[in-house]
Amino acid sequence: MNKLKYILSFALFLFTALAFSQQVSLEAVIDTAKLRIGEQAKVDLYVSYNANFKDLKIQWPSIGDTITSDVSVISVSPIDTTFPDKTNSTKIFQHQQIIVSVYDSGYFALPGFKFVLDNDTAHPLYTNPLLLEVHTVPTDSSDTKLKDIKPPMEEKFNWKWYLSYAYWGGAALLLIAAIIILTLYYARKKNQVVAEPEKPRVPAHITALAALEKIKAEMIWKEGQVKEYYSAISETVRAYIEDRFGVNALESTTDEIMTAFRTQVVDKDSKEKLQQLLTLSDLVKFAKMFPIEDEHNFTLQNAFDFVNGTKREEEMTIPQSDVSQKSDQNTQHT
Repeated sequence: MNKLKYILSFALFLFTALAFSQQVSLEAVIDTAKLRIGEQAKVDLYVSYNANFKDLKIQWPSIGDTITSDVSVISVSPIDTTFPDKTNSTKIFQHQQIIVSVYDSGYFALPGFKFVLDNDTAHPLYTNPLLLEVHTVPTDSSDTKLKDIKPPMEEKFNWKWYLSYAYWGGAALLLIAAIIILTLYYARKKNQVVAEPEKPRVPAHITALAALEKIKAEMIWKEGQVKEYYSAISETVRAYIEDRFGVNALESTTDEIMTAFRTQVVDKDSKEKLQQLLTLSDLVKFAKMFPIEDEHNFTLQNAFDFVNGTKREEEMTIPQSDVSQKSDQNTQHT
C-alpha cells in the first residue's frame, strides 16, 4: 500500500512538472547574427505562460558583465510583464533585453539562458542557444594611396589685421611709462625724508628691574591673584633673558631655558635662583599650587637677585620716561 502511494505521488509530481514545462514557453532572439568588432547586438528574452499560473515563480538568469569570456554585456533592461496580453488573454508575457558587444573577430556561441520555475533547481529550463559572427572593420585600399601635397593657399595682405596689435602695444607702452614715472617720483620723495635719530636702547636689566619694582609695589597676591603674581614675575624674567642673552625664553619651557643656560657665562647662584622662581611659577600656573606668604617674597627677591647678578653694565643716559614706558609695556604683555 505504501509503495502504491509513493508511486502515485511521484507520478503526480511528474505530471505537474510536465504540465508546467508545457505551459511555459522560452525564447531568445538576437536582432543580428553578424556584426563588426565593437558594434552592439540586442538579445531579447521572451517568456510566456498560461494566465492560470499567475502565481508561478520564475527565476530569470542572473546577467553579469559578460555572458561568455568573449561576449561583453553593455546593459540589461528591467523585466517587462504584460498581464494578460491584449492579443491573447490566456497568456502572460514577460520580456527582457540584453545589449552585448564583442571586441574580437570570429564565431561566438551564446549558450541557452537558464530559467528556474517554482525554485525547482533540479529541472531548470533553457532558451535556444545563439550564434554571433564578428568581422573586422574593412579598410578601403583606395584611401591608402599616396597623394600629392596640396600647395599652400595664397591670401592677400590686409593691414587692418594688425590694428588690434597696435592698440594693445600702445596701451602696454603707456602703462610701462606710467610705472617708471611713478617709481622715480616716489623714490625721489623717499630720499628726501630725513631719518630720525635712533633712540638710545634701554638696557634689559633696567626694564626688568622697573617691572619687578612695580610688581613689588602692587602685591596683587594679597588680593587673591596668586597665579597672576607668579605669571608676572616669570614673564618679566623671561623677557629679560631674551633681551639680555638672546634666548627664546618666552616660547620655551623651564627645562629648555635651563638647558640653554649651560652655555651661558652665569654664576651658579644665579642659575639656582632662576631655577627656583621659574619652577615655582610653573607649579602655581599649571599645577594650581598655593605657596605660603614667605615664598611670595622669596621668589620676587630671587628675580631681583638674578637680574642684578647677570646684568651687563652699560654707561648711557636713558630718559626715565622711556624706562617707565617699556616697563608698562612688559607688565601689560604679562
